[in-house]
Amino acid sequence: MICRLVGTVEGVEGTAVVLDQPDQRLARQVLVPAYLAERLAGDRGRTVTLHTMEYLEAQGQGSSFIPRIVGFGRPEDRRFFEIFTSVKGLGNRKALKAIALPPSEIAAMVAAKDAKGLQRLPEIGKRLAETIIAELTGKLDAFVDPGVIV
Repeated sequence: MICRLVGTVEGVEGTAVVLDQPDQRLARQVLVPAYLAERLAGDRGRTVTLHTMEYLEAQGQGSSFIPRIVGFGRPEDRRFFEIFTSVKGLGNRKALKAIALPPSEIAAMVAAKDAKGLQRLPEIGKRLAETIIAELTGKLDAFVDPGVIV
């Protein structure tokens, strides 16, 4: 599994970053959370390190699969994503769009049982916000920044 990539930000479109790795003669598309995509859009031409994970995305009715790489600014953010996507109904693509705030802020909302705050995130409706709180209460406490007030 590819666990880290270093490269130059070539471009950002939505939650996809193109990372140029000229030493390997490769450019890789890396999916990133929405908050990180916004930040990386201003880093075009700069070298960045992304902590990554890979998964296979089913196409059609599961008859074919496309390999995807998901990247994060810190290993802790990758771990947050793994826990966040364990919620029923919250797949990888939806989670990447929903993580429009740093993980510490989302974790603080879950810890405070702030369903309305979670509903302000893209892709998160009332029922999913309640499910996130029910399934993740106590599991994200390590990600809460003591300075974050919800």
